[in-house]
Amino acid sequence: MNLKTVSRRRFIQSTAGATLSTAVGASHAAEASSNRPNILYLFSDQWRASDHGYTGNREVITPHIDALASQSVNFTHAVSGIPVCCPHRASLLTGKRPLTHGLYLNDLSLSSDHRSIAHCLNESGYQTGYIGKWHIDGQGRQEYTPPERRQGFQFWRALECPHNYNKSAFYANSPDKQYWKGYDALAQTQEAKSFLQNHSKKQGNDPFALFLSWGPPHAPYHTAPDKYKKLYAQKNLTLRGNVPDDKREIALKDYRGYYAHMTALDDCLGSLMKTLEETGQAENTIVVYTSDHGDMLYSHGFRKKQQPWDESLRVPFLVRWPSRLKNKTRQISMPIDTPDIMPTLLGLVGDTKIPDEVEGRDLSGVILGKEKEDDEYAALITCPQPFGQWSRKVGGKEYRGVRSTRYTYCRDLKGPWLFYDNEADPFQKNNLVGKGVHAQLQKGLEEQLQHLLKESHDEFLPGPELIRRSGYVINEKSGTVNYNLPFDKRNYTRSPLV
Repeated sequence: MNLKTVSRRRFIQSTAGATLSTAVGASHAAEASSNRPNILYLFSDQWRASDHGYTGNREVITPHIDALASQSVNFTHAVSGIPVCCPHRASLLTGKRPLTHGLYLNDLSLSSDHRSIAHCLNESGYQTGYIGKWHIDGQGRQEYTPPERRQGFQFWRALECPHNYNKSAFYANSPDKQYWKGYDALAQTQEAKSFLQNHSKKQGNDPFALFLSWGPPHAPYHTAPDKYKKLYAQKNLTLRGNVPDDKREIALKDYRGYYAHMTALDDCLGSLMKTLEETGQAENTIVVYTSDHGDMLYSHGFRKKQQPWDESLRVPFLVRWPSRLKNKTRQISMPIDTPDIMPTLLGLVGDTKIPDEVEGRDLSGVILGKEKEDDEYAALITCPQPFGQWSRKVGGKEYRGVRSTRYTYCRDLKGPWLFYDNEADPFQKNNLVGKGVHAQLQKGLEEQLQHLLKESHDEFLPGPELIRRSGYVINEKSGTVNYNLPFDKRNYTRSPLV
């Protein structure tokens, strides 16, 4: 099958050769549960692809993730197409692009009209769970998220937006606020281990799908446990080759804290892999390891995310499934973008219908070796409205672009803006826009971008016009919702597309 012609409304055939209906879904799923895989989806916040041992960074200590990579399908050019927290999470759960689901700013409230991956898996008899950072409810970063706003997840140990890692709250099945003991990622991992252990003890149990969302290595950078900070305290780390000289001192300081968080999470992942083995669930559990987006960390002089450079865009994406993939490492160079994750996981599971409205591509056939990679594919990268840490005040702007295996091409509202050959120029220091020798290649990338925009009904309008169409109430200075104010019902998500 040619991936370029895959309909975004494609359905997955069940293993019996027919789609699973809602009426018989639970009983049918129970019969097949012993064969269908569990899902353990592990994602951190703001961990860029380049900072792992397995991707070539020999200074960050990530032995457990490196071991996982040696047993996984590795998407070497995974992209967070809208590299910022809330929009990524909404696209992850719904399989839709940000202007379709409407959550293209932080701290909006994703409406309950969408069918999430949890809804789909619940209907197929899965036990779904979510632990950690949520950040798509938009009704207060420290407030309780009731069951009807959990997008279908059943087991719940989460908080909207926790980044005080050593005094971190969460909610379970009531509005009574609880606190993780110590560094939250370690405690959340222990909760996930208990979930796995309890699941293994149940007789005739249905498969599980557990999402664990760690807050680190997102800032504050210097709050990892001391034993991890000490690993880097005296290290003279190598900075990315695009960090300006006047940012080197502050970058080195923040790299040390950033890496300390990473090594703590690496231990968390190793502990979870050990629990899967000990409980006999490793063989038939799909483990995904990834991040919501990257972090500029002073590359090109910028900080944080939302931006079209690789430090912000590119994320790790590993898939291990011993019973089907046989723990053999294999690299896939075509991009996987955030909306592709939901349909791909549902495709791997089988027996589960992908909703009509999903816009992402099902890449399960590529993972399983049944379909060829689409070498010509490029992910659509977007910033509908710059805000917060990349506001207009610090140079933020709307953009649309494409990130292929080799090239980055991007335009702003004025016209072509950035064009990089990432193989020849991995630190993206040589902008090729308007350089005659590359004119035909730029033209082809522009045509590819226009095709993707047309396909997604994106007119590439200024951010304020999108916000006007959606009817959102924002802080004009920050460019996004003021999360310190009481929730305004006008900030339930609505698509600005017409």
